Amino acid sequence: MAGGPVAAGGGVGGGGTPKNKWAGILMTAFAAFGGILFGYDTGVIGGVKVMNSWLHTFGKDNGSGTYAISTSTESLVVSILSAGTFFGALLAAPAGDFLGRKWGIVSACLVFAFGVALQMGAQAIPLFVVGRIFAGLGVGMVSCLIPMYQSECSPKWIRGAVVSCYQWAITIGLLLASIVNNATKDRAGDSAWRIPTGLQFIWAAVLAGGMMLLPESPRYLIKRHRDEDAARALARLISASPHDPEVSQELDEIRANLRAEEELGESSYADCFRMTHNKILFRVLSGIFLQAWQQLTGINFIFYYGTTFFQRSGISDPFLISVATNVVNVGMTVPGIWLVDRAGRRSLLLIGAAGMLFCEYIVAIVGVAVSDTNLAAQKVLIAFVCIYIAFFAATWGPIAWVITGEIFPLNVRAKAMSMATASNWLWNFGIGYATPYLVNPGHGNANLGVKVFFIWGSTCVGCLIFTYFCIPETKGLSLEAIDVLYQNTTPIHSVAYRRRLIAEEEALGPVGMQEKELGHEKEKSGEHFENV
Repeated sequence: MAGGPVAAGGGVGGGGTPKNKWAGILMTAFAAFGGILFGYDTGVIGGVKVMNSWLHTFGKDNGSGTYAISTSTESLVVSILSAGTFFGALLAAPAGDFLGRKWGIVSACLVFAFGVALQMGAQAIPLFVVGRIFAGLGVGMVSCLIPMYQSECSPKWIRGAVVSCYQWAITIGLLLASIVNNATKDRAGDSAWRIPTGLQFIWAAVLAGGMMLLPESPRYLIKRHRDEDAARALARLISASPHDPEVSQELDEIRANLRAEEELGESSYADCFRMTHNKILFRVLSGIFLQAWQQLTGINFIFYYGTTFFQRSGISDPFLISVATNVVNVGMTVPGIWLVDRAGRRSLLLIGAAGMLFCEYIVAIVGVAVSDTNLAAQKVLIAFVCIYIAFFAATWGPIAWVITGEIFPLNVRAKAMSMATASNWLWNFGIGYATPYLVNPGHGNANLGVKVFFIWGSTCVGCLIFTYFCIPETKGLSLEAIDVLYQNTTPIHSVAYRRRLIAEEEALGPVGMQEKELGHEKEKSGEHFENV
């Protein structure tokens, strides 16, 4: 789903660093709390928009004494957050470079809180929508800055799992929203929807307050030539003295990485689309389309419109079923976090796509073939929706974002990551806006209902094919070794070549791999100019 983690940077904890620096792991894991902002906001709007009190405030009387909103209004209210996050993701890079990772996150919380305040005070759709836009700007900034902070501060050996915790926090936010919605839906008056909306102030305050207490990214401080501050920040992360030799070794590796970036020179967005020896164009497009395919699994259909969908499928308590699906989402993300650095990225994506397409076709077939009043059919529908969510939560949910942060070459990494993140939010917006027109009854709508799962099942076939041909296995490789892998093999043959690279990296070490890669870049550049 959108807003998941992007692993960027080299992290801390080189080859000689003991794997027991739990202080740094816990600090960077706390930053994942930002995922609750997005997850909760996504889940809360899915329940709020069908509450009678909210509909009475923002909807129109349909002539029978009940209130409703039009399909176009529903699309706008749900999807406009993603429009804000699209621009927030693009703003995150300059904010992170100017304010720093830490204070950039704090400023994103303030923007988010301002958007929540507008929603709380709204009495008509226009102001509510503006509030959703500002909340989206904050979430978009958080979606880039928190994973960036995590991956630059967490130990390399556990980078994938730490960054995946952000996705887990998103699922927890979704679960909290469904629980709160279920608890307040029957309250009289506007408190039914204002309470779940207003709780978002708490999540923003916790994240902002906690980030103020955490150290800044040592990599950012080195880049700003604040070496003493970087030593103190790194010392906190690895529980050592600023003068400890281990701290000096870590800082030397960070400086080596930055020197490599500087010697490769500044890059533009146009460089992301050049056909070069290290396959920049292929890698950038792989990241952009990987995010598109993640959205096209249809997962946000359940979390944006699940309550409405279950209601129209004849299920008597759709709010309670939404709670159940979110429990599955939270629980099954944990195996994904554990498996990402053990079973491998590529294999899990293939398994996840196959499992999802099977479940979605079953849901579609049962929904079409059996009446929505059939109790057994309802149980089958709920069961396979939960299994489908389980496959997504353990595979495509966290792992697609980890891969996106790993596959880009050094000199275009930041720009390529911003485009991949923006791609996710753009598809999130498009699918969120189009879905009501696809599933709702009425004039001008496709009225697909449960048949929409035929579409999601077919797109998961595309996920399977795309992963097989375009996504290599990167488990256990440093970011520098991944660059070498792309230059010398294809995704289909990447598993065998990866084993060779791991042995080579163990022999040379992180700095040696960086120097080798930099020399390779210079050699290729020289060949290019000779040919010209």
